[in-house]
Amino acid sequence: MQDKVKEISTRVKELRELSDISMAEMAACIGSSEDYYRAFEEGKEDISASRLYEIANKLGVDLSLLLTGNMPRMNTFTVTRKGKGPSVARRQQYQYQALAANFANKKGEPFIVTVPVRGDDAEVSLNQHPGQELDYVLAGTLKVVVCGNEVILNEGDCIFYDSSYPHGMVALGTVPAQFIAIIM
Repeated sequence: MQDKVKEISTRVKELRELSDISMAEMAACIGSSEDYYRAFEEGKEDISASRLYEIANKLGVDLSLLLTGNMPRMNTFTVTRKGKGPSVARRQQYQYQALAANFANKKGEPFIVTVPVRGDDAEVSLNQHPGQELDYVLAGTLKVVVCGNEVILNEGDCIFYDSSYPHGMVALGTVPAQFIAIIM
């Protein structure tokens, strides 16, 4: 996982420097401290997919370029086979698999997210980012916290929310939770 984080952070740093954007400006864009952002660019700190999405927007590139190093080229449709989308492991909290990495000019960024079980009393780590998010549970049970509200979602349940409010989730029970997330 650390090699993948380093690859992504190197691409971000190169694009940021080419775009003549300061570290302070980029940190402010994603709502983080400059120290955290610097640690990310140095490959010492991981970053959420939602923050990568914000960085991609600030840089004027598709998120796929940051994740894979390749620009998407498909304009009509793209197919992502089971387990074949670019994956980004993030800490022990979430594993993201991009579902439309090859589609250019997306209006949203779809992922399959897997949340490992950490125990029913695990603390929910919150984040926030501009836009909206849809989460549709494929398997397991997910506790979602949005702006202080706790919602328990089971297979087939869906939540749509303003992601500028603090939000996060943990898997409940004995099996990992898996859901489709669309960040817009």
